[in-house]
Amino acid sequence: MRHDEIDPGLFVRNRDRLRALLKPNSLVVVLANDVMPTNADGTMPFIQNADLYHLTGVNQEDTVLVMMPDAVDEKEREILFVKETSEQIAIWDGQKLSKEEARRRTGIAKVEWSEGFDGWLGRLAPQVEHIYLATNEHLRSAVSVETANGRFIRECQRRFPLHRYERLAPLMHQLRMIKDPEELKFIQKACDITAEGFRRALGFIRPGVGEWEIEAELVHEYIRRGSRGFAYNPIIGSGANACVLHYLENDGVCRDGEMVLMDCAAEYGGWNADLTRTVPVNGRFTKRQREVYDAVLRVFRGANGILRPGNTPLAYQKQVVELMEEELVGLGLIGAREAKEQGENKPLVRKYFMHGTSHHLGLDVHDVAPPHEPFAEGMVFTIEPGIYIREEKLGVRLENDVLIGKEANLDLMADIPIEAGEIEELMNRG
Repeated sequence: MRHDEIDPGLFVRNRDRLRALLKPNSLVVVLANDVMPTNADGTMPFIQNADLYHLTGVNQEDTVLVMMPDAVDEKEREILFVKETSEQIAIWDGQKLSKEEARRRTGIAKVEWSEGFDGWLGRLAPQVEHIYLATNEHLRSAVSVETANGRFIRECQRRFPLHRYERLAPLMHQLRMIKDPEELKFIQKACDITAEGFRRALGFIRPGVGEWEIEAELVHEYIRRGSRGFAYNPIIGSGANACVLHYLENDGVCRDGEMVLMDCAAEYGGWNADLTRTVPVNGRFTKRQREVYDAVLRVFRGANGILRPGNTPLAYQKQVVELMEEELVGLGLIGAREAKEQGENKPLVRKYFMHGTSHHLGLDVHDVAPPHEPFAEGMVFTIEPGIYIREEKLGVRLENDVLIGKEANLDLMADIPIEAGEIEELMNRG
């Protein structure tokens, strides 16, 4: 296994916490994601359902978790269904988890083969009143294909029409927003691997290199250190490309005098980091580049001071926009009088800073949480302000990941260079 072994106690604790939120006489069913096709006989890399991984740690297709806390037979209170290895599967794809391996990894005593799931469902469902089913209820989700859990919901409701169906998603959002110490170990390792990739890139970047070449340097370092690769599709944008928020082509050439924005980070063991740095291609900031860079850095630090327990996402974003407005006035992008007259929605600020400042981070890069939930100790957030001046072909974004603490936030990326002077020093070492 390329990553450290995960303590199965994490998944036992996660299921215990979910169990405490369920209504009496309930059944929970969560299915693995599908293996998605591409063209011909190709498939996309498998990405596990994050809720299932949170509850079991199993990163394998055709997996089902069933929980029935009030079952008379204690052995039926949680059952894991995994895919049985056939000779053909072993030859072409390799061995799947054995029942014993699944027990050890998950802490679930009763493990059955997936092909027996329908029979077990027919036996267990009539014994309960409520059935909790999994849906993707992320506020920014755009689901255009039917998922395995979506198909199961339709089939389950057809098969058992008189049960009371419950949404699992709000409970999982509540549970996943506070990170367990075991999760924090893996998030920190993802950040540490990301740091090594960034340092490698700093020694490589120079005028004439392709954005794709920087991407290759980063992923090389991530994988050699035990990551499966990028936590998300990397953004490597130089010059005007840095002003495109979701720039993914990474096919431009870095020119002398430009800045290059790198929004790219590693995953580790299923948990994710999220980093952005913007550096001068030739290793030296121009006066204007340094002014914009330092303005973003001041907003970054100011945001860290107000991303604190009790504050709310809406109030926090408004406060960050106020900080940004002051910097944009200082940069000459907005007039002081215009700033006062622009109104509450701050359209002049949004011209140069048009996205949110922070999001939850964990098993999903944009991790789940109840809408408008106040910040609390134990949450992990990004902080990522940016200024994008399209008319100057200059975009600067800086981003670190922080753990909200009781007295102060812990910067999980504190060892990754962010000061302009340190960036220049590292880029110009002989």
